[in-house]
Amino acid sequence: MSDGRNAAPLVGVVMGSKSDYAVMEAAVEVLREFGVAHEARVVSAHRTPDLLFAYAEAAQGRGLRAIIAGAGGSAHLPGMLAAKTTVPVLGVPVAATGLLGMDALLSIVQMPKGVPVATFAIGKPGAANAALFAVAMLASGDAVLQEKLAAWRRARTAEVMAQALVAEPTA
Repeated sequence: MSDGRNAAPLVGVVMGSKSDYAVMEAAVEVLREFGVAHEARVVSAHRTPDLLFAYAEAAQGRGLRAIIAGAGGSAHLPGMLAAKTTVPVLGVPVAATGLLGMDALLSIVQMPKGVPVATFAIGKPGAANAALFAVAMLASGDAVLQEKLAAWRRARTAEVMAQALVAEPTA
């Protein structure tokens, strides 16, 4: 895996508008941490549908192995991407309206049979988990990345184990 900057991207991180990057940056940070080559782009389902179709149709040929798509409101971006490519699409609902992302979550999660989108939590935790899921998918065929992921998880376990909420009982 590369540092994510110079190699051909393996993961696309796309969002409906530039303002969504505040959430989707969490996915980019995880991909950088693991050295997974990626790209981040604005691809709007409603304002640039031709770009969306071209991006999705070219994804596999360009070597993308996963697309993380974040969108708010009606959140059609992940589903439309999934309709136009066989590359796995990981959907991240973004809280962009007064419904705090619930509208986006419901839109992304209820895809019709035959057009799957893996759907993650609303906001930054969902974006980070989508990237970790993409890393896990890539790691299934990459021993070095698999070890990085295993080490990352061991470090999270150690962090939790180091947290003492109460003092140990004394004799």
